[in-house]
Amino acid sequence: MEANGQVVAITGAAGNLGRAVATAFEARGAIVALFARTERALADAFGAPTAQRIYVAADLLDGDAVERAVATVVARQRRIDALVNVAGGFRTDGPVHATPAASFESLFALNVLTLANMAHAVVPHMLAAGRGAIVNIGAFAANRGGANMGAYAAAKSGVIRLTESMAAELRNHGINVNCVLPTILDTPENRRDMPQSDPSKWVSPSDLARVIAFLASDEARAIHGAAIPVTALS
Repeated sequence: MEANGQVVAITGAAGNLGRAVATAFEARGAIVALFARTERALADAFGAPTAQRIYVAADLLDGDAVERAVATVVARQRRIDALVNVAGGFRTDGPVHATPAASFESLFALNVLTLANMAHAVVPHMLAAGRGAIVNIGAFAANRGGANMGAYAAAKSGVIRLTESMAAELRNHGINVNCVLPTILDTPENRRDMPQSDPSKWVSPSDLARVIAFLASDEARAIHGAAIPVTALS
């Protein structure tokens, strides 16, 4: 499953999963356009940019800033073949009746609005090219509401519904849209915050990244609107 020459935009690239996704695509020969709030965050995560690795600083909550950032990538590479919307956020705030409105607004902004802003900027270029792939990051927790996770589950459920809607809208234009639903990721932060848990039962970012790379490849061109669980190996 090679991606030689494929231009892949990845949001949230400086985070644990973003780094794993970028590494997976680079290993397959793709050119990666890495989106983060600042170039410093990207430099800290990856070192210096290269011909295969483009740094893009943008506030994904600012639609105009996203449009300008995407335009710079297209001006340089002439296209974006795949978009991976890694950017998002997680928080628990207790029961729904005690969750502040600001928490709902923040989680929907981080998980839903960032995705919508990137779609608004990238999809027209894919439509012009007549092909493309979009992979969104949902969460296994979005399949069913759980105690003290109402706002997060609702936001990630929104990611699934947007994925399904976009797939229905774009499949006849050569663009496939899917999402992955991981369980807990094995990250340093999760190990620190859940010291009593067994991380061997969690999903490694590199394993999830390989699933994402597949969904963005030509091998997955017949898959549309899928929400694919990615759970522990054991």
